[in-house]
Amino acid sequence: MYSRFALVDCARYLFDQLSVRNAASWNTMMSGLVRVGLYGDVMLLFRETQNFSVRPSGFLVSSLIAACDRSGCMFGEGIQVHGFAIKVGLLYDVFVGSCLLHFYGAYKRVFYAQRIFEEMPERNVVSWTSLMFGYLDNGDFENVMYLYQEMRKEEISCNENTFATVIAACSSLEDELLGLKVLAHVVKSGFETKVSVANSLINMLGSLGSLKEAYYVFSHMDERDTISWNSIISAHVQNGLFGESMRFFHFMRHVHKKINSTTLATLLSVCSSVDNLKWGKGIHSLVIKLGLDSNVCTCNSLLGMYSEGGRLDDAEFVFKEMPERDLISWNSMMTCYVRGGRSLDVLKLLNEMLQMKKAINYVTFMSALAACSNSECIAEGKIVHALVILSGLHENLAVGNASITMYAKSGPMVEAKKVFQMMPKRNQVTWNALIGGLAENEEPDEAVKAFQLMREEGIKADYITLSNVLGACLTPDDLLKHGLPIHAHIVLTGFESNSYVQNSLITMYAKCGDLQSSECIFDGLLNKNTISWNAIIAANAHHGLEEEVLKCIVKMKNAGIDLDQFSFSEGLAAAAKLAVLEEGQQLHCLAVKHGLDLDPFVTNAAMDMYGKCAEMDDMLRILPQPLNRSRLSWNILISAFARHGYFQKARETFNEMLEMGLKPDHVTFVSLLSACSHRGLVEEGLTYYAAMSKEFNVPPGIKHCVCIIDLLGRSGRLIEAETFINEMPVPPDALVWRTLLASCKIHGNLELGKKAAEHLFKLDPSDESAYVLYSNICATTGKWGAVEDVRRQMGSYNIKKKPACSWVKLRDQVVLFGMGDQTHPQTSEIYAKLGELRKLIKEAGYVPDTSFALQDTDEEQKEHNLWNHSERLALSFGLINTPNGSTIKVFKNLRVCGDCHSVYKFGSGIIRRKIILRDPYRFHHFSGGRCSCCDYW
Repeated sequence: MYSRFALVDCARYLFDQLSVRNAASWNTMMSGLVRVGLYGDVMLLFRETQNFSVRPSGFLVSSLIAACDRSGCMFGEGIQVHGFAIKVGLLYDVFVGSCLLHFYGAYKRVFYAQRIFEEMPERNVVSWTSLMFGYLDNGDFENVMYLYQEMRKEEISCNENTFATVIAACSSLEDELLGLKVLAHVVKSGFETKVSVANSLINMLGSLGSLKEAYYVFSHMDERDTISWNSIISAHVQNGLFGESMRFFHFMRHVHKKINSTTLATLLSVCSSVDNLKWGKGIHSLVIKLGLDSNVCTCNSLLGMYSEGGRLDDAEFVFKEMPERDLISWNSMMTCYVRGGRSLDVLKLLNEMLQMKKAINYVTFMSALAACSNSECIAEGKIVHALVILSGLHENLAVGNASITMYAKSGPMVEAKKVFQMMPKRNQVTWNALIGGLAENEEPDEAVKAFQLMREEGIKADYITLSNVLGACLTPDDLLKHGLPIHAHIVLTGFESNSYVQNSLITMYAKCGDLQSSECIFDGLLNKNTISWNAIIAANAHHGLEEEVLKCIVKMKNAGIDLDQFSFSEGLAAAAKLAVLEEGQQLHCLAVKHGLDLDPFVTNAAMDMYGKCAEMDDMLRILPQPLNRSRLSWNILISAFARHGYFQKARETFNEMLEMGLKPDHVTFVSLLSACSHRGLVEEGLTYYAAMSKEFNVPPGIKHCVCIIDLLGRSGRLIEAETFINEMPVPPDALVWRTLLASCKIHGNLELGKKAAEHLFKLDPSDESAYVLYSNICATTGKWGAVEDVRRQMGSYNIKKKPACSWVKLRDQVVLFGMGDQTHPQTSEIYAKLGELRKLIKEAGYVPDTSFALQDTDEEQKEHNLWNHSERLALSFGLINTPNGSTIKVFKNLRVCGDCHSVYKFGSGIIRRKIILRDPYRFHHFSGGRCSCCDYW
C-alpha cells in the first residue's frame, strides 16, 4: 500500500522491521523504489538480496532492468543485469525479455533489442510493442510498420500501447493511406476511445491536415488528459490555425485546468511573428503566474520565441532570470545573439560555458562559428575552429559546413578550401557553402569550377547551389562566360520555375549590367512574393535608380505584399541618397507598424537616412544604446558627425566605441579621416592613419588614401600629397588623381593640376570630371586659351559637363532649379526675393568673390552670373514658400560655390533663420552668420 502511494520511506521502514522476508517482500520493495525514481537504491537493495540468498524471479529482474532503463544513465549496470539474467536462466522469461527490449531501445541499441527479440521462445504483445517503440524512438518508422504487419500475421492482438506506437509511426511517415488502414483496425478493435490511442490519432490526423477528423476523435473521447488537449492544440498550430489553437487553449484552462510546459511550448512556437507576439507576451505573463518560469523547457520555448521574433532584449531577460539552464538554453541564447549581430556576446557565452565546464555540442560550435563569419572576427574564428578540433567535433558534417562558411565569409578562402578537402564526408550543404563562399569572395571561375566538380561527384544541385553560382557573376564578361550557360542549364533542369532561382537570375542580370533582362524576368513572374520584389528593388538600387526603388516599394505595398527588413532597408537607403525626408519618415513609420523598427538592418538604414536628411535629432533618438550598438551603428554615427562637420563628436564617438570593446574596421577609419579632412585637422588625420594599421590591424585601402590626399591637399600641402601618392600601399586610381586635382583647383596650382589631369585622361579619356576640374583651374588662373582647348577636347569626345542643379523639398514635391532657371511659375517672385536678399547682405558687408565665376567676362557680368547660381534660386524659393522661423533645407548635386557659401552665411544672419545646405560631400549648417564648417570645406 505504502509503495503504491509513493510513501517509500514508510514502506522501507516496515520492510526493515520484517523478521521474515519472502520473494514477494523484496519484489514489492524494489518495485516501489522504481516507482518513485530511486534507481540507485534499487541496485543497492538488489545487492542485499544476494546476502539473504533470495531466489531471483522474473519480476525482480524486470524491476532491475526498468530502473536502468528509466534512469537514462545506467547503461553499464543494465548490461550487468542482462548478464545476471542469463546466468540465472531468466533470459527467456517473457517479462524479462520485454524489459530488455525496452531497455536497449531506450539507449539507442535497437540492434541488440532485435537479436533478443529473435531469440525469445515466447513473445507477447508487450514484447512486440517494446521492440516497436525502440524503432520509433530511433526514427526507424518503416521497421515499426513492418513489425506491426508481422504481428498481425501471427494473429497477436494489439493493445493500447501498440496502437499508440504504430499511429505515431504513421504520423511521422506522413502516409495518409497507411494511417487510415491503421485507423480502421483501431476502430475494429474498439480502442478508438482509449486515451493514449486517441491522442496518437489526433496527432496523426493533425499532421496529415485532417483537422475535422482530428476534432471528431477529440470530441468523442470518454476521457481526456493533458496530452489530449496538447494534441488538439498542436494539430491546429501545425496547420497554421493559431486563432483556433488559442480557443482550444482557452477551453483547456476552464475545463481541464491542467497546463504543462508542452502546452505552452506548442503555442509559443508560433508566437514569434509580429501578429502573434502580443499573445506570446501574454503567455509569458501566464508562465510567471503559474510559476512555470523556473521550468527549463518553458523558458527555452520563451527564448526561442523572442529569438525568432527579433526581441533580443526580451530573450536576454528570460535567459538571465532562468534559475537553471540546460544546453538548449545556452544554445538558444547564442543563436539569438547571432541573429542580432552581437558576435562578441556569442563568444562571451561560449567562454562562460567553457569556464563552467558546461556540456557543449555541435550546435554550440555552429553558433560560435556563425558569430565569427566576418572579416573582423577571423582571429576569433580560428580559435573557435581550434576548439572544435580539440573537442573532436571537426568531423561532424554540420560543424564542417559551418567552418567552411565562417572562413568564406571572413575572407581566407584558402582556409575554407582546406576544411573542405579534409572533411571525411560531404553533402549538398558542403558544396553549397564552398560555392557560396567563392561567389561572395568574387571568384566566379572558381565557383563555376566547384559547381562542375559537384556534378561530377554525383551530388545533385538544388536551388541554393544555382543561386550561389549565379551570385558569382558580377560583370558583363561573367554574364557571357558563365551566366548565360548557367541560365540555360537552369532551364534544362527545370529550375526556371523555382522562385529563389528566378530571383537570383534577376539579381545576376542586374549586377552584370543588364537591367532590362532583370525587369523582363520579373515582369514574367506569375507569383511575385516578397523576395521577388526585393530582387528587383536591389537591381534598381544597384543601377543607382533610387526613385525607381521607392516606386517599387509603393507598388509592392499596393499589391498586398508584405515588406520585410530588406525592403525597408533598401527603401530607406534610397530615401537617404535622394535626401527625401518625408518618404524616409513614412517608410520608418511603416517599419514601426510592422514591428521591424528594432531590426538592426532597418535601424541602421533609418539612422543613415535621418543623418543624410539633416535630421540629427531623429537619428540620435533611434540610436541603440551603446551596449546594443553594432559596429555598423557606430560607423553610421561617426560618418554622420563627420558629414555635418562635428569633428569633436566624431572623435568622442570613436573613443566611446573603443571603450565598449568594439574593434574599428576600414569603414570606421574612412569616416574618421573624412571628419579630419572636412575640418582641416591634418595632424590628427595623419595620426589616425598611422594608428589604423599599427594599433588596429586595419590595412590601408584606397578610400583611406583618398582621405589623406584630400586632407593634405585642402590644407595646401600639395607637395606632401603628391609624395604620399607615390608611396601609397595601393595603386592610385582615378579617385586619387581627381581628389588631388580638386585640391589644385582650390589653391590654383596649375602645374600639379596638369599632372593630375594627365593621369586621369590616361585612366579614362571620357572622365567628365577631369576635364571640368582642369578647365576650372585654368579659368581660376586666367589661362582662358587653355580653357578653350579643354572645351574643344571635351567636344571631340562628345563629353558634356554635368549641369549644376539645386532643389528644395516642399511638402509632397521636389522643386528643382538649374543655373539661371526661369521655368518655375513663381520665377518673378523668386528673383524679386533674391534682389532683396542681395541688397540686404551687401549692406551687411558682403563683397562678391568673382573668382568663382569661371567665364571670361567683365566683373559686372561675373557678379550677375554668380547671382544666377542654382543654390541661390533654391534659397530664394525656400524663403518665399516656408514659414518664418522654420529651417530651410537646400540640396545641391555639385560642391557649393565659395561665393554662394558667403551669401548663405550673410543671409542666415540677416533673415534670422537656420539654413542647411547639403552637397555631395557634406552638410553646411548656417545660423547667425556662421557655418558649421568654419569656412573650411
